[in-house]
Amino acid sequence: MTLHPADQLAFDRAMVTQPVWNRFNTAGEALGLAQNVLLHAGPAFSSPDLITAPILNSACVAAVYEGVARDFDQAEAMIRAGEILLKPAQDHDVVTPLAAVVSASMPLHTIYDAWRGTQRIFTPINGGSRPAMRLGLRSEAVLEHIRWLNTRFLDVLENGLAEGMALVPLAVVGLAGGDDCHGRTPVAGAALAAELMDRTTGGLTDEDALQFLHSSPSLFLNLWMAASKIMMKLAEGIDGSSFVTAAGGNGREVGIQISGLPGQWFTTPAAAPQGKFDVDLPADRALGAIGDSAVVEAFGLGAMAIELSPEQKKGLGAYLPDNARARTSGLSVGAHPYFRDLDIRLGSTARGAVKQGAGPVISLGILDRLGEAGRLGGGIYDMPVTPFSQALEALSA
Repeated sequence: MTLHPADQLAFDRAMVTQPVWNRFNTAGEALGLAQNVLLHAGPAFSSPDLITAPILNSACVAAVYEGVARDFDQAEAMIRAGEILLKPAQDHDVVTPLAAVVSASMPLHTIYDAWRGTQRIFTPINGGSRPAMRLGLRSEAVLEHIRWLNTRFLDVLENGLAEGMALVPLAVVGLAGGDDCHGRTPVAGAALAAELMDRTTGGLTDEDALQFLHSSPSLFLNLWMAASKIMMKLAEGIDGSSFVTAAGGNGREVGIQISGLPGQWFTTPAAAPQGKFDVDLPADRALGAIGDSAVVEAFGLGAMAIELSPEQKKGLGAYLPDNARARTSGLSVGAHPYFRDLDIRLGSTARGAVKQGAGPVISLGILDRLGEAGRLGGGIYDMPVTPFSQALEALSA
């Protein structure tokens, strides 16, 4: 496939990037985020009345955590009245999974480009296998877990971080071991845990944190979302380029941004991912596609690299579209030096999507649209070509 020169330039800029996690910052410190502003996945909601239930639930938890509301009910009233504002995380250089919401005083992993050092992307600590905010539940258990993550477990991570951690080598280890760097991350997660423990002076003695570290492979996911996003971010601002630099869903709409039109979302209604429920609920309880983790597939991994992950393919293969493998080559742009031994092509463009007639195939958790049952299962979201067509039309105009 012959690439448009502007798309090639954007891809080349994305590839000359070394994402390194080197510290924590709060959203207030790093972004100047006001206490009454909360960041969510995907494009913006056009009205507080359209906020999907799981994100609303997480926003209520975040507002209480932040201290701007005394309880969940007051938080909801303030959100509906516009006293607490919800904004897209990716518009603020943050990526957040599923229904997780970021507030001003939350500590965020800071990922920077070690080769140029001019760009940073932020992401919250993944809630792992406990009552996690990303599941979109409004409960004291979620609030308690967020407080634990952002204090006691934060101390453990900071003590093990040392001078910083390059993330692409961890992803390579994961992919070589059967991860896809999105829906399946146990190999990269174990490598991350081992690095943290090796670097902790005196060893990791907090048994609760140790157990959480070993039982939560998704800790790597947020870091890899941020690594993918920083590579995409560094491709922004190239005239005429349709290289995809943002992708995500809020449960109501999914959207993308492209290099040549930075900051502009192109959206379409969010259908629910197709997959098997782990709970006994009707199919219509599934929320539409949600989460900023779609950046992983827009970058070429996750379900776009499912052939490297036999376990993931075994679980989700039945829900892949017939042309999933063709899309892997048709949408992707080129190779990254670190991934060449794995025969992976990365990046995606609106031009490629329009030519294919479809966007990336994305593996996503399926959440309860009512915000009552949390995660219902995992599935495949087949992203339509609509937002890519819109982006290309806008670029032409």
